[in-house]
Amino acid sequence: MEDDSLTPEIHGESTQPLLDEQLPREKVPGLCSVRWGLAFILHVSFFVTYSQRVDLSIAIVAMVNNTDQQVSLNVSADVCPESSPVPHNTSQHREVKAPVYDWTPETCGFLLSSFSYGYLITQIPGGYLTGIVGWKPVLGSGLLLSSILGLLLPSAAECGVAYLALIQALRGLSQGVIFPAYFTLWTKWAPPQELTCLMNFADAGTTLGTFFTLMVGGITCQTLGWPAFFYIFGSVNCVWGLLWFFLVFEDPDSHPCISVTEKEYITSNSTQKGPCHSWSLPLLPMLKCRPLWAIAVAYFCCDWLFYTLLTLLPVYLNHILHLDTRESGFLSAPPYIGNWLGQIGTGLLGDFLVAKNLLQLGTLRKLFTALGMLCPAALVLTVPYVGCNRIIVVILFTLSMTLISMTGAGFAMNLLDIAPRYAGFLHGVINTMANLSGMAAPTVAGFLSSQDTLSGWRNVFFLSGAINLFGVTFYLIFGQADIQVWARADSPSDVDSH
Repeated sequence: MEDDSLTPEIHGESTQPLLDEQLPREKVPGLCSVRWGLAFILHVSFFVTYSQRVDLSIAIVAMVNNTDQQVSLNVSADVCPESSPVPHNTSQHREVKAPVYDWTPETCGFLLSSFSYGYLITQIPGGYLTGIVGWKPVLGSGLLLSSILGLLLPSAAECGVAYLALIQALRGLSQGVIFPAYFTLWTKWAPPQELTCLMNFADAGTTLGTFFTLMVGGITCQTLGWPAFFYIFGSVNCVWGLLWFFLVFEDPDSHPCISVTEKEYITSNSTQKGPCHSWSLPLLPMLKCRPLWAIAVAYFCCDWLFYTLLTLLPVYLNHILHLDTRESGFLSAPPYIGNWLGQIGTGLLGDFLVAKNLLQLGTLRKLFTALGMLCPAALVLTVPYVGCNRIIVVILFTLSMTLISMTGAGFAMNLLDIAPRYAGFLHGVINTMANLSGMAAPTVAGFLSSQDTLSGWRNVFFLSGAINLFGVTFYLIFGQADIQVWARADSPSDVDSH
């Protein structure tokens, strides 16, 4: 295989980014610094973003009148028996007097995946626009608009399935620009030796938001009704979306409060050397770049399993283990606590292994990718075989979501290794491809699980495992960690790759 990269002296597996000797490390601010303050703000922002992604997943359990479906499921030998009579739970639901709908599992799967239909459309334009106008207005606009749309979900549900799917798709449209802008952000704010840690800490807000929504959402839906759940969360999210614009700045040079020492430390060690792209892009070299395809395939395959767990775990606990909204919310939460802790730990461990020269950067990316994709896939395969033991099921899901966080030091960081100059645009392209799995996985899972209950869920998890195995194999063969020739700041846009 011909090498698509520069020599290791620029950036690669054999040479790790080191701190500029001009700035002694002890004089550079650590946790009490602007860059870590930005990471915390992003942590909260992703908390808000992902609370919106899973709000319908937890509320749909209370929105659906599955009495008829429950009768049909109970006649199957594959379904877990009721652990206790349901009348007292049913009476709690009736006291709230929230509307319920006769939606089939296929309809629920369509509604849960409709977010991805919109999310696909704005990924590439968002990444491209970020390289021209900057990441701050793009990311902030997507965050605020998505929060506003969340307030419209109860009214849309009353109007019908099509209207609810439309609002979900519009939320996806607005959120589609967030992560491409986020990747551009760190090329300006993160020194390479802290990149994995900063990004994983910020990313951990996604699972904290999921955890909190699953915990509080089930209680809110059951006590106040699911419409109140959307109104309360939507209002808080809108306040944060407005506040966000006053808290962040485009780069260290535009920040009014950053110290000179920290500014020099960031700019002299920045991942991005030179300006971001403008109007022209080296599209042909990008298409021919095998390490780029390796990242794209890994994203697609890992996201299939991740979105299956993200959107359908509450449904599995409710329909198979017969937990009510409150119980399924609580028992859905531990996997995300594990994932939150795993992301933070992965960031610290990844930077430590590189800084101590215990692993080359390319080896680190491949090792953490393999562990973060294969181990969770193997664990979820055992879920349908443990029967109706809800404790073991939750433990398996928790371990799976904890280990999947290891990809945060694997392929998920790889774009900033091989093409930091085009990270926002390329993440938009790759995430568009990856979220095809986010669109398909809940729909396929809804179809398979509606066919034969536990046997159907067994097929769901086997499919996820097979897809993950393919993604790991492809990435191990073609993945690299060296900056690509066409991604150099001094390289013309029409440079061809080897």
